[in-house]
Amino acid sequence: MKILVTGGAGFIGSNFIRYALWNHPDWHITNLDKLTYAGNLENLRDIEGNPRYLFIKGDIADRELVDTLFREHHFEVIVNFAAESHVDRSILDPAPFIDTNIKGTQVLLEASRQHGIAKFVQVSTDEVYGSLGPADPPFTEESPLRPNSPYAASKAAADMMVRAYHKTYGLHSIITRCSNNYGPYQFPEKLIPLMITNALEDKPLPVYGDGQNVRDWIHVEDHCRAIDLVIQKGQTGEVYNIGARCEMKNLDVVRAVLEVLGKPESLITFVPDRPGHDRRYAIDATKISKELGWEPRYRLLDVLPELVRWYRDNETWWRRIKAGEYRNYYEKVYSLRTTLAKVSQE
Repeated sequence: MKILVTGGAGFIGSNFIRYALWNHPDWHITNLDKLTYAGNLENLRDIEGNPRYLFIKGDIADRELVDTLFREHHFEVIVNFAAESHVDRSILDPAPFIDTNIKGTQVLLEASRQHGIAKFVQVSTDEVYGSLGPADPPFTEESPLRPNSPYAASKAAADMMVRAYHKTYGLHSIITRCSNNYGPYQFPEKLIPLMITNALEDKPLPVYGDGQNVRDWIHVEDHCRAIDLVIQKGQTGEVYNIGARCEMKNLDVVRAVLEVLGKPESLITFVPDRPGHDRRYAIDATKISKELGWEPRYRLLDVLPELVRWYRDNETWWRRIKAGEYRNYYEKVYSLRTTLAKVSQE
């Protein structure tokens, strides 16, 4: 099977590519990624030489490029991870979120329609549902979309475009909405890797507001297994919520990190809350469990020591990211490879 994975140099996308190549020896994966701030080819260094893997640098909103790729590679499945995804950045400047998350998704959908793609999987987020109160039941696939940040609004709009292409054109599309991921190779602006890496450096651990915001935490490998099942068995036109039933307050997550590292809670620093900060997310994953047989395997507190070890063992990786060096390095590598490829063709 030939699969196009967009945004495959990011955290979840890179983990999915690695998982798919390991578990499906007959899958061939093309990774289209723009390599913005969160796109990091170091995330995939261990599979660079895999003959079933191809990386292409490019923007999903580039219609000419996308159409060329579809025409030349004859993809059967599209998995769209590509997205501007950091809420804080969307508050500072929503424009890139409109360009990538909405316009880019529409470009992929149109190319999928024109080229008869067998299945289009839109990887979305629980943030499109908005915020829950303390006693509210978890989000189901029938919950109304009430996004509260520019990021969440752009993802909700993309989801509606995916739905429209299915209803209007009969495109074989599926939407997945997942809770907060954690795991290796996560960009260190996100809560857990930021807390781990700052604690390793004995730097302050910034916690928004009172730290009582609740999230449902899922290991990225569990998310990858869910998407794998959706590709193979998911029903066209459906939405599948993916969550681990692991609700924790942000402050409790931070304290757990400090406990694993043996660091003092005095490192915790409360900072002014984010505008429009959703209080609680929780996912009801009954549908994907019953229909596709998926269940989470990992619990955050159980695997947190292993995750801390990964960040400790991969200090060079995250230090380079925090310093911005990785982007410069891989931009040079990519430019050199492109030049060599052109010379060989001539």
